[in-house]
Formats: sequence, C-alpha cells, structure tokens
Amino acid sequence: MTSTPPRVQAGSFLTLHYRLAGPAGDIINTFEGKPATLSLGTGELSPAVEQCLIGLEEGARQTFELPAGAAFGERSPDMQQWLARKVLTEMGDPLEQYSLGDVVQFPTPDGQGRFAGVVLQVREDGAVLFDFNHPLAGQPVTFEVQLLGVL
Repeated sequence: MTSTPPRVQAGSFLTLHYRLAGPAGDIINTFEGKPATLSLGTGELSPAVEQCLIGLEEGARQTFELPAGAAFGERSPDMQQWLARKVLTEMGDPLEQYSLGDVVQFPTPDGQGRFAGVVLQVREDGAVLFDFNHPLAGQPVTFEVQLLGVL
C-alpha cells in the first residue's frame, strides 16, 4: 500500500529550497546552500507567496510568476522617511557613515525583530533618507520552490 506524500496546508512546517527574484535578479536563493525551515502563517513569507505553496506535495518543485505588486505590495512613498543624525546615533554606532544604497538594519519597536532600510540620500546635517519598502515591492516576482519536507 502506498501512502500519498503530505501536502502543504495553513500552519504547515516546511523544509524547502526557494528563490525570490525580481527583474534585477535574485533577492534570496537557498538552492546553493542549506535549505530553509519555516512555518506557514508566521509572516516569514508574504501571504501571496504562501498561497502558492498551499496544496503542493512534499517533493514538489515548481516556479510561480507573480505580477507586479502581488507578492510584496506596491511601492509606497510613505515608506521613505528621513531620520535625523541624532536618532541614528541613538539607535546604533555614532561614528557610522551612510552611503547611497547601503542597507541598514533597525530593531523593531518591540525589540523582538529587525527590519531594513536602504539609504536613498544623505544630507549635510547628517540626516538620512531611508526607503523601507520591500526591495521587490511593486515589481513582478519569480518564486521558485522545492519542498523537501512537510510537517
């Protein structure tokens, strides 16, 4: 008697290789290294990306093409914010120098996680304009997955 492989459902714990890419190339790709482990519904993947996984069988390998904005929302001008030098000094290294394109990690307000911003501009007074949009916001996304384990 053969048993059918487990399928992904809401709350599944997964071991998988995956790749997220936009028009400029890969943002993350685990195929060359260790697989990722994650639980669906915990915010580790966007809801649109998680939806692609629902119903897939353990062992499946598939590629999904998500239209612009579907995976990580549209780009929002509200997600671009100036931070004063004083605030940056309080949050990190007072001697830190910021350059265009730098990715800077910040603690979440509750201190439990981290989020990133990209430096868009640095003023003479030391204030920095950050873009807190996801790098793939507003872009078409290729999501490739290979499910190694489903619990």
